Amino acid sequence: MALGTFDDMWFQWIIDFGVPGPDRGAGGRFLLVPPGYDGPLPEGGFYVGHSRTNRVLLLGRSFMQDDDPAPTVAIIKSTFKLHPYTPGGPGTSVATLLEGTVPLPASAGEVPQTRFVEASGLTFNTIPPSDAGFFATVHALLQDEPADAADAEIMGQLAEIGVVKGKPFAPDNRMRRILDEAAAVGNATARALMFDARGQEDVGYYPGSAWTNMLIGGGYRFDAPIPEVTPEGIKPYPSTGARKLDLRTLFFYGYTGITPAMAMRLPGLGSQYLAAFRDANDEFFNGAKTYTVTLPPGIPQARFWSLTLYDNQTRSMLVTPQRFPRAGSQAYPTPAAVANPDGSTTIHVGPARPADAPDGNWIQTMPGRGFFAILRLYSPLQPFFDKSWRVGEFQPA
Repeated sequence: MALGTFDDMWFQWIIDFGVPGPDRGAGGRFLLVPPGYDGPLPEGGFYVGHSRTNRVLLLGRSFMQDDDPAPTVAIIKSTFKLHPYTPGGPGTSVATLLEGTVPLPASAGEVPQTRFVEASGLTFNTIPPSDAGFFATVHALLQDEPADAADAEIMGQLAEIGVVKGKPFAPDNRMRRILDEAAAVGNATARALMFDARGQEDVGYYPGSAWTNMLIGGGYRFDAPIPEVTPEGIKPYPSTGARKLDLRTLFFYGYTGITPAMAMRLPGLGSQYLAAFRDANDEFFNGAKTYTVTLPPGIPQARFWSLTLYDNQTRSMLVTPQRFPRAGSQAYPTPAAVANPDGSTTIHVGPARPADAPDGNWIQTMPGRGFFAILRLYSPLQPFFDKSWRVGEFQPA
């Protein structure tokens, strides 16, 4: 019952697992094959994904039970296995082995133990460099990938600045100055696109609102709006044939991983996210100010909702003495938000908790630090998609 996906090195979607995947949440065996693979495949028992790169990213989210993460952690550690595939093993019939086209497996296909690395509480930097080091990082990543792992147009652009597979990356001082400036301008451009997006038809979710949806206008391929769901069935929009580069840039500058499960209007499946960068007065959020935002009754989610604040420099969760900058329906890792008598839920955002605000209804900010907000709905329900339910704006106190 996880929400999970596999992406390649370029954040191109490969296959989902869990509730939105072919296993529909029952669990299953997934086989990932590398670019250009033409070897034997099993006849059954596996969901097969074809990657365009040798590096693959697995992202998954499992859900707590009664606000307790321990049972879910135990399930993951006892059932999740990650290991190389053995051709001719389970999934391949004996009849096929007798044809001599698939090698006999050298062993009974024993599954080695999967090692789990606990990263909670550790400090590490996940932000790419914004100088010439960015291009050095890209060069290093390309060395272990096939030459056609990326679009020929992109590879041509990289080659013109010295990023070439099989050759050293050695810009002279003049070129390094150019690359330093290019990376800084690229970083600033991506920031402007993310925090101050133009074209509300692509990102705006409600008329006259600061709330945006990063994928509504381009889908997970960034070439067409997400499909409509009607009584007659799914009605996808045809691809425009052109990638919406502004949308793709603003998305991957702020967020990690992509899957159709984040870009669909099917109730009860996947997840949906609304992001806000401005308050009701159309001003950017200020960590020294106090705001309130109200979620009307009947928050449309089947699993949980969470309002989380992110640092607008690192795009990671805002670091404050409160530690977890979120309010939500779950009572972990912070107390659950308490609803008002009318069923609505008011969240207070600011440096100090108002005297009448429950602990779970306050998210701390810090003077001198900007932020943005994301409302996350897991297994969103129909009122979210038809917009009969609409989250309020951030009101300055």
